[in-house]
Amino acid sequence: MQREEFVQQLWLDYVHHHPDVGGLRLWPVETPAEYLAMLTLNHGPWAMESLIPTLVRFGYRPQQRYGMADRGLLATLLSAPDDGGWILLAELQLGTLSRQPRERLKTLVEGADPREARSQALLCHGRAWPMPDWDTYRLLQGAHPLAGWLAVMGPRVHHVGFDCQRLGQDIQTLDGQLQQAGLTGSDDRLHGLFPVSPLLDYRFYATRSQRLAFAEGDEHRIGLGGLALVQKQVSANQERAAELLLPHHTRCELT
Repeated sequence: MQREEFVQQLWLDYVHHHPDVGGLRLWPVETPAEYLAMLTLNHGPWAMESLIPTLVRFGYRPQQRYGMADRGLLATLLSAPDDGGWILLAELQLGTLSRQPRERLKTLVEGADPREARSQALLCHGRAWPMPDWDTYRLLQGAHPLAGWLAVMGPRVHHVGFDCQRLGQDIQTLDGQLQQAGLTGSDDRLHGLFPVSPLLDYRFYATRSQRLAFAEGDEHRIGLGGLALVQKQVSANQERAAELLLPHHTRCELT
C-alpha cells in the first residue's frame, strides 16, 4: 500500500461513519484536512510504538510527543511529507482504567483476528475485534468515554480538522455554514479528543449519532466522533496549524 491509498482508505472509512461530513460541499472536496486525529490503545500491535514505524514507511515523521495524564492519553504528532494532513496519533493508556473495565477491554482486543494484527492497514480497517454487548459498552463508556469508543470502533480516525486559512474563509463564516448544514459546533477546548491550545480558534462539531448493532443483536445509537475547524490567532507565524494544536504544557521529550 502506498501513502496515497492509505490516506484515501482512511478518508473513506471516516466518511462511511460520518456521512453528514462526507456530504458537505462547503469547500472543494479535494481540500486536504489539516490533521487527522486517530485514537488507539497501548496493547499489542495497536500500541503507538508498533504503529509509528508503519506510518514512517508511508512518509510521516514524528515531530512532537504529548502527555495528558488527566485523560489517560499519550499522543504523537506526525508531519506529512507534502502539503497533506498531518496525523495526531493518540493512545489511550489501559492502566488509567480500573480493573474490571480494563480486563473487559483487553479481552475484546485479544479476540482480534491474528491476520488483522499483522496488516499494514491496521488504522484503515477499523475494529478488528468482536463487537461488545451493550452492557460491556456501557461499562467501558462509564469508565472512560474513549474506552467505550475504542470498543465499538477500534483504532481509527476519531475526527478530522480543517484549517480555515487554507479553506479561504474565517471560522465565523464557516461556523455559520456548518450550522445551516445541521452541525452544531462547540468552542469548549476540552470537548473533543484532546485539549486544544489557546493559540488557535477552535470549533468541534459532533456528527450525528449512528445506529450500531451490538453483540447480542440489539441496536443502539451512539456518537462516533466529529469534525473540527481551527484557525491560527497569529497570522504572522509560519507554523502549520497542526503544530499549534495541543497546549505547550502537554509537550513531552520525543525520544
